[in-house]
Amino acid sequence: MAPLTVVPAMAHLLETAPVLPGLHDPQRPWPQTNCAVDLLIELVAAYGYDPVWMMAFTLIQDFEGDHFSFFKVPSDDLEALYGLSIHELAVWDHLVDHVAEQVARSRVVLIEVDGFYLPDTRGVTYREQHGKTTIGVYALDKAQRWLAYFHNETRGELTGDDFDGVMQLLPSQAELLMPYTEVVKASGRAHADPAACALAQLRRHWQRRPATNPFTAYADALPAHLETLASREPAYFHAYAFNTMRQFGANFGLLEALLLRWPDAGFQAAAACAATLANEAKVLQFKLARAASRRKFDGLVDAVRALAQNHDDLMAHLASSPLLASRPGHDPS
Repeated sequence: MAPLTVVPAMAHLLETAPVLPGLHDPQRPWPQTNCAVDLLIELVAAYGYDPVWMMAFTLIQDFEGDHFSFFKVPSDDLEALYGLSIHELAVWDHLVDHVAEQVARSRVVLIEVDGFYLPDTRGVTYREQHGKTTIGVYALDKAQRWLAYFHNETRGELTGDDFDGVMQLLPSQAELLMPYTEVVKASGRAHADPAACALAQLRRHWQRRPATNPFTAYADALPAHLETLASREPAYFHAYAFNTMRQFGANFGLLEALLLRWPDAGFQAAAACAATLANEAKVLQFKLARAASRRKFDGLVDAVRALAQNHDDLMAHLASSPLLASRPGHDPS
C-alpha cells in the first residue's frame, strides 16, 4: 500500500467526527447555505477558527435578474481573518496527480465534481442524479483509490468507482473538460483580533452594497418567473427555489449571526431584520411549493414586496450605526 497523502495539520480528521458549528445547527432556518460557503464553514472550523467572522460579504448580495447572488466568501477576507488563501489550481495533467501533489504540501484542494459519485449524498443525488458541487479533498491514497473530503456541512470518504468518477478516470469521462479546481493554502497568520478585522470588512462591504433594493427588483421580475414555473415540470421548482429563496434566506441568516457578535454596536435591530428575511424566505418557499402544485400563485408578489420593506429597514438600521459610513445613492427610505 502506498503511503497515505494527508494534510498533516488535519490528520486528526480521519479519526474524529465532524464538529457541528453553530452556523450548521439544524435548528437554524437554513442550516445549509450553498456548497461553497458550507464547505468553508467546516474547513475554517477544522483549522480551529470561528467561521462567523467571515460573513461580512453577505451585505453585497443582489438580485441578478434570474437568481439571487450565489454568495461566496471572498479570498481576501479569508486571508485577512485566518491566514488562508484560495488560488486557482492549474490542471494540465492527470487530475489525481495534481490533487495528490497539493495535499502532500499540506493544502486542501477544492474541486467541482459530479455529486453522482459522493456517498454523503446517499438518498439525494448519490448514484441517482448528476449535478455540479464542490468538495475539499484533505486526504488521498491513490493506490487504494480512496480519498477523504469536506462537502457541504459534512465530511465523507469515497473509494473505488466513486474515486474514479470524482477524479474523471472512468472511460466515459475521457472527453470531459477538466473540472475547475482551487487550492487552499495556509499562507499567513490568523488576525490577532478577528472582531476588529471583521468590522473593517463589514465597513468595506457596506460601501459595496446594492444601490437599489434587490427584493423590489425580484418582485418586479416574479410574475414572469411564475409563468415559467407554471409551464415546467415539478423538478424545476427545486432548482428555482435553491437559486432564489435558499440563497437569500441563507445569506441573511449568516448576516444575522455576524451582526450579533457586536452586542454593544447597536446592530440588534438590523440583526432582527436579517433574521426576518431568513425566516420569511423559508415561509415563502413553502408558499411557492404549494402554489406550484396547484398552479395558483396569488399573493406571492405581495409577499416579496413585504421582504423589500424588511430589507429597507435592515439598511436603514445599519445606516444609523456610527460604525458604518453611509453612501450616497442608496436611500432606504
